[in-house]
Amino acid sequence: MAKKILYVQTSGTDTPERLYAPFILAKTAREMNIDATIYFLGMGVTTVMKGNAEKIKLGSFPTVKQVMDEAVKAGVRMLVCGQSCQMLGLKGAPEEFEDPAKVVGAATLNDLVLEHDAVLSF
Repeated sequence: MAKKILYVQTSGTDTPERLYAPFILAKTAREMNIDATIYFLGMGVTTVMKGNAEKIKLGSFPTVKQVMDEAVKAGVRMLVCGQSCQMLGLKGAPEEFEDPAKVVGAATLNDLVLEHDAVLSF
């Protein structure tokens, strides 16, 4: 059975320096044949809202959207907390988020933490 790492992204677009690591680490995990999921919680939801990631670029790094797309291409799953969407006044509709982000319920995070071998938070 493959190892699994869960990355919990609670930082949002107001702290751009914290947005790159989950995508880079998750993509690297996939390259190591490790199952990788990023769960966006609280302000982290703003990271995957359509149009936000392409506006963020730090230093010589590519945009967050480019790093996100590379992670998705490598097979990283992106899950968005539905309750966090409500907190931010969003509908939690698929068209509000970058593809293939999927909106899920709060219980999902508890299940994921119990299923994964490691959990990292950003």
